[in-house]
Amino acid sequence: MKDATRGEVLRYYDGGLELHGEVYRPARSSNGRAMLVVHEADGIGGNVRRHCAMLADLGYTVLAADMHGLGRVLEGDEMMAALDRFRGDPDYLRDRVRAALDALLALGVAGPEQTAAIGYCFGGFSVLELARSGAPLRAVGSFHGLLTTSRPAVAGQTMPAIAVHTGALDPLVPPDHVAGFQAEMMAAGADWQMTIYGRALHSFTNKDVGGLRDSRMAYDARAHEQSWAALLAFLDASLNLG
Repeated sequence: MKDATRGEVLRYYDGGLELHGEVYRPARSSNGRAMLVVHEADGIGGNVRRHCAMLADLGYTVLAADMHGLGRVLEGDEMMAALDRFRGDPDYLRDRVRAALDALLALGVAGPEQTAAIGYCFGGFSVLELARSGAPLRAVGSFHGLLTTSRPAVAGQTMPAIAVHTGALDPLVPPDHVAGFQAEMMAAGADWQMTIYGRALHSFTNKDVGGLRDSRMAYDARAHEQSWAALLAFLDASLNLG
């Protein structure tokens, strides 16, 4: 029996690695838009699935990307080793998330002008790297994602519109990282915006994060609600359905 809380498995590839994404179809009529959603550090889980379902309810065709292969959810040292490799090799990361974008576009639901990507934590960092790579999509939204990169955007580069949502109390994204990202975006001439939630820690959109017992992270219902509303307005302003 199909698990109603999960999307249908979509197999796609990055080189020789088989990836198992999850597709969420529009709950009712399609709005003609497509959305890529990139998971947190461990893999596709409840937070991503909830947001994918919310987007499908709004008429989006959604693909939850698989960044680790075969739909795996990693833990402990294996997860940290995977993150270190992604952080240390921008091309490796960009190729992996681009494979998911290409798989979404190959569904034929929407072209690049009607396609966006969002991500959470590691996924937020991933979609910012996708934007920096000049990938063919219209808009990118990052929620409590890391902002620093070894491959910054450059002036004259074509990039999607970017919206960043971060917590002022997030120890993984300190003020100097925020300032550095702002300087990067301005130097590149990017179309970007940032919202900082004054009381929010890391992972403020994830209702399950308290189970990790990590003092750096906490769910913040108000920041979650406000950032989601801001994302939807950003998407409406950025995506060209004409």
